[in-house]
Amino acid sequence: MAAARKTTSASSKSTSRTRSSAKKAGPAIAKFNKDQELHAYREMLLIRRFEEKAGQLYGMGLIGGFCHLYIGQEAVVVGMQMAKKEGDQMITGYRDHGHMLAMDLDPKGVMAELTGRRGGLSKGKGGSMHMFSKEKHFYGGHGIVGAQVSLGTGLGFANKYRENGNVAMAFFGDGASNQGQVYESFNMAELWKLPVVYVIENNKYGMGTSISRASATTDLSQRGASFGIPGEQVDGMDVRAVKAASEKALKWCRDGKGPYILEMITYRYRGHSMSDPAKYRSKDEVQKMRTEHDPIEQVRKRLLDNGWASEDDLKGVDKDVRAKVAEAAEFAQSDPEPDASELYTDILL
Repeated sequence: MAAARKTTSASSKSTSRTRSSAKKAGPAIAKFNKDQELHAYREMLLIRRFEEKAGQLYGMGLIGGFCHLYIGQEAVVVGMQMAKKEGDQMITGYRDHGHMLAMDLDPKGVMAELTGRRGGLSKGKGGSMHMFSKEKHFYGGHGIVGAQVSLGTGLGFANKYRENGNVAMAFFGDGASNQGQVYESFNMAELWKLPVVYVIENNKYGMGTSISRASATTDLSQRGASFGIPGEQVDGMDVRAVKAASEKALKWCRDGKGPYILEMITYRYRGHSMSDPAKYRSKDEVQKMRTEHDPIEQVRKRLLDNGWASEDDLKGVDKDVRAKVAEAAEFAQSDPEPDASELYTDILL
């Protein structure tokens, strides 16, 4: 018995050392060429400028209800977009505008939905939290916290059933990570080896509560450990790190090994929603993140340092992006509101 205990202990220490060394290994960083850097810069800048404009329209009273901006988190969805293949699906919560733009949905349709116009993606009836595009494989923003996790698991089940080689990416925040349906989904996904990447966008605050005050364990990448689901923490402010981790996770799922968890360590610059003054954190904290870790500025600096773009080139990109967003905002204000008859369409009885 003593020998058995000693063997078990040695085995346990060996496993512990393996896990420890794995955690100490440096994060993988994808090497970007000029075209990839420019693509990432343009895509993230489009999301940033779009969200800034959405914030302005909300302040003018042209967007009603809730409006959750993605400013600061752009590298997460753009990095994953650069790693996915055609047919892979995305599903997320209510902070969804950035995901839609990364999935190549028309900014005019997104903005018009925010203002409740006929040309919106949901015909002006869904608003900020309820947009959907089967054509682009975007299965919605969802207003119920954590609901998209079980639905994303269902997308993974459909992929496995159809043997189409596609992977579902289910995005949710650190606050939603404590929901019961998240763990039910984890259990089912691992049991059936479903191709789902669970993307936890940890922006440090669930609504107005710091993760350290709301979660007993704050390494959310290990939330699937009891089910045998691998996970890792990723610098969600570096689009290259996101792409590298996403490629690894997507391959894991495509190889039939089951689900994978990516905890993207990121940060939102604005409040939880437009109605949140964010008084629970200091201005210095936000400014430090903007100054030292901004995802767009990191790409901008690399483009300039490598001689892949000049200041004038990048100003040109910004000008093009602003024009695209301005066009979307103009459409969203001038497009007619839905006809009253739309109240009776798209209803499940």
